[in-house]
Amino acid sequence: MRLLLALLLVLVPAALPAQEGLPPAPYAYRQLDDPRLEAQARELMATLRCLTCQSQSIADSDASMAGDMRHQVRSRLAAGERPEEIRAWLIGRYGDYISYQPAIGATTWPLFAVPALLLVGAALVIGRRLRRDRGKGLA
Repeated sequence: MRLLLALLLVLVPAALPAQEGLPPAPYAYRQLDDPRLEAQARELMATLRCLTCQSQSIADSDASMAGDMRHQVRSRLAAGERPEEIRAWLIGRYGDYISYQPAIGATTWPLFAVPALLLVGAALVIGRRLRRDRGKGLA
């Protein structure tokens, strides 16, 4: 058991950098030849979140994961897929979090409903306090 644990402690850290050592995907940093398709690719990439950085779009990120995703976007556009199809495929693969423009659905409705409920609650509290303060001022 100790031998297995020691072996894991040696092999796992050695395997992690191996993924980063791979060359980038062909379309990670190379633009498409067709300017119209490249414009569509850039527009789509600006709306997709890098899963490694989480604060940058895949268009702005230098992470290898973002490069792979840029490659997927460009190669799928070059193959004839529409941007909506590519977005749907990426959301299906990585989840709603990947999109900066999530659709209202079973998992995302709280993102839209909770802020609205908080605003309504705050308006009710402020309204009650104003009415109560007016009532005290007249007495």
